[in-house]
Amino acid sequence: MTTPLAHRHHVVVVGSGFGGLFAAKRLRRSNVDVTLISRTAQHLFQPLLYQVATGILSEGEIAPATREILKRYKNVQTLLGDVTDIDVANRTVTSHAGDITTVTHYDSLIVAAGATTSYFGNDHFIPYAPGLKSIDDALELRGRILTAFEFAELETDEDARREWLTFAVVGAGATGVEMAGQISELAHRTLKNDFRSIDPTMTRIVLVDALDEVLGSFGTKLSAGAAKQLKRLDVEVWLNEKVVGVDDRGMTVEDQSGKQTHIPARTTVWAAGVRGSSLANSLAEQTGAEMDKGNRVKVQDDCTLPGHPEVFVIGDMMSLKGYPGVAQVPMQQAKYAANAIDRRIKGKAPQKPFEYFDKGSMATISRFRAVADVGPFHFGGIIAWLLWLVIHVFYLIGFKNRLTTLLHWAVSFLGRGRAQRTTTSQQLIARNAIDAVGLPDNASPSVASNLPGQDAAKDVDPTTSSSRRPSPQRSGSAAS
Repeated sequence: MTTPLAHRHHVVVVGSGFGGLFAAKRLRRSNVDVTLISRTAQHLFQPLLYQVATGILSEGEIAPATREILKRYKNVQTLLGDVTDIDVANRTVTSHAGDITTVTHYDSLIVAAGATTSYFGNDHFIPYAPGLKSIDDALELRGRILTAFEFAELETDEDARREWLTFAVVGAGATGVEMAGQISELAHRTLKNDFRSIDPTMTRIVLVDALDEVLGSFGTKLSAGAAKQLKRLDVEVWLNEKVVGVDDRGMTVEDQSGKQTHIPARTTVWAAGVRGSSLANSLAEQTGAEMDKGNRVKVQDDCTLPGHPEVFVIGDMMSLKGYPGVAQVPMQQAKYAANAIDRRIKGKAPQKPFEYFDKGSMATISRFRAVADVGPFHFGGIIAWLLWLVIHVFYLIGFKNRLTTLLHWAVSFLGRGRAQRTTTSQQLIARNAIDAVGLPDNASPSVASNLPGQDAAKDVDPTTSSSRRPSPQRSGSAAS
């Protein structure tokens, strides 16, 4: 399908994250037509993904439907599609959803396709160590974490039980610290009295990083404070340790002397790195732009590509002046790009080069513990935690999501409960199963009826379906 050319200036926005969504909203009063193309139908508030993964929030609270957010903006159309090609010479964007291919023409283009998890060339780690970049990742990790306690309860072999009760988190940045802290809270508070054969407070949590600091971007003082807080939560912090192996029974790390140590763990979370969308490579090849080590395309000072002032690249897939990969960068760039397009069609002079205004950084460690780096102020503890709560509620989309988030935070932080402890077998196996059968992104629902084994499944009597699966063995196997 080819979308018709718009009568007005047509802006295509790729991605529905912070950059894409804020750009579309900013253009609502401009004399343009906007088409937003995204591989998902939701706007994901990524900073709170770890709370979905640890049962505090539901996915709907941090990922409202993009159409619902933009329904009042009459000049904006939203299309589902995985963008696979951008032709800058012919000004077209090709996207796929199921078996439908859409080619969309543009006059101006804003590419905010985000980033994916980087395994630093060790993609063979992927089946055993999910990242945390999507709702699918968060739900799989929730399933793995909660199921690990269930298998530990079943296990009779003490060594295997300890493996189930050991959680390895790779990466001591904000995401890794937040995950490690919440797994500790889950084990020591929420699940403390829920089991009979195991003591969840004996859970072992290992946070590993190849660098020499926790939350290194926050400065030495806050980094040291965060490390002390993690120790109080019984989180083992292993610094200057490079991960050289990961499988379904744990991971192997190597220190600077070359000594290797195996950490037995049935659950591994990868929070160590990001790399720009593969679209960055294509745009660089077509425009002569350079790429950085993080697979991000280097943009000019006005966020455009060389020789193509109509193409803006913003957010995690671009590189400019060493700006950090935080949400404020794409938000501010989205506003800048939208204003630049509006000024052009009105015949106004160009803006000054883009400059990022750093509003500071924050990270939570656990309940009542956080660190904040805001301008000249560097502080931690409960004040930083309260500030973190206020800011994150402010940036959530929609009154309903803000209200339910506050209620669930009250349940989790003031009490001991977690509202989202439900897991399914699909959450545990879906990602690897999809990869095994080679399903494309945005496959249509009808694809399921053509998967291998469907004909045999039709002949099974549903009334005896329980006999189709083998009973779980007491020794168990990794939930991967």
